[in-house]
Amino acid sequence: MLFLKSVLFTIVIPGTVAVYLPWLLFARTPDANFGFVRYAGIPLFAIGAAIYAWCVADFALAGRGTPAPIDPPKELVVRGLYRHVRNPMYIGVGLVLLGEAFWFQKTRMVLYSAIVAVVWHLFVVFYEEPILQRKFGESYRKYREEVPRWLPRA
Repeated sequence: MLFLKSVLFTIVIPGTVAVYLPWLLFARTPDANFGFVRYAGIPLFAIGAAIYAWCVADFALAGRGTPAPIDPPKELVVRGLYRHVRNPMYIGVGLVLLGEAFWFQKTRMVLYSAIVAVVWHLFVVFYEEPILQRKFGESYRKYREEVPRWLPRA
């Protein structure tokens, strides 16, 4: 059941933001002919999708939940990529968006990706983090101190 809920959430939210809207807005014709540069988007897209899938699996297996805010993990997930950054799922979807920017050869898609990233940041700071703090208390406070929000420590 967690798998089905995760797939449905993925189709509705990340699927809309990272696949349907970019295709709808940007896939018509390329801005410029970058030739082989467009193929740089394939590994970005693939890595981003793999990151997202890994995080969904960790949410289900370690957290016993889904990425959907209506069915979040019951346990704080601090394994896998969550050991390095607190929001790897967003990073994965962001890489998908950048991969599409290369593939569709749309400089405007980079702007779209930046706007999406700002919205995510505000959502994380003003919604997700306060909820996680209330739900997991001291363990989440300690996790926040030890693990950066977006960029892993060197």
